[in-house]
Amino acid sequence: MRNHVSAIVFALAIIIGGLVLGRAYNYKFKTRNTVSVAGSANYDFTADLIVWSASFDRTSMDIKEAYAALKEDARQIHAYLTAHGINAGEIVFSSIDIDKLNENTFNEEGRQTGSVFKGYKLRQTVKIESKNIDSVEKISREITELLQSGIELASQEPTYYYTKLADLKLDLLAKASMDAYSRANTIAKNAHSTLGNLRRANMGVFQITGQYSNESYTYSGAYNTSSKKKTANVIVRMEYELD
Repeated sequence: MRNHVSAIVFALAIIIGGLVLGRAYNYKFKTRNTVSVAGSANYDFTADLIVWSASFDRTSMDIKEAYAALKEDARQIHAYLTAHGINAGEIVFSSIDIDKLNENTFNEEGRQTGSVFKGYKLRQTVKIESKNIDSVEKISREITELLQSGIELASQEPTYYYTKLADLKLDLLAKASMDAYSRANTIAKNAHSTLGNLRRANMGVFQITGQYSNESYTYSGAYNTSSKKKTANVIVRMEYELD
């Protein structure tokens, strides 16, 4: 009799243990239904900082003469810029680059026989970083007036930046996250389910393109500097559990 009781108890222990292990396995490895969504946010804004630069040079057989002429050009350029509303603290002149000019000589057979020294070429760049965008834009177009003074300036196209980009990026991330949550919640409701815990979230590439342009987004993130009016865009990808 005792042997029968022991056998029954042992069998029940095996059955109960199997049920417990089975439920534990199912709880640990059961598949949870999820929904994956992408949320986006964009913002149109105008740059608040302009950067413009131009280069100028002088050439002479005498390096001291070329240097003196270049310094006089820099003085006149500085005076012109400040007279047109640019703050002196926004004007930066680069160091002077010096090149020795040599012209190759050839014989009647077309073989190079040597070179002849043609003088020194000194070059310098002037750069402006300013929030006075209208004034700098006007100067970039009219700076050639200095040609009348014998100053040869090679003006570059202005570039445009936004100094509050970090704050803008955080604001767009918040809005893109809310957009993703709203999309996921809509999907859950239409599927007669409820939205559960957030499983994962990834931020896509932050892009800045020119307004009304045909610029394409890039894998590394577009960053337009040629347009004054820009559009910022960010995408956030999220995955939620469905209860």
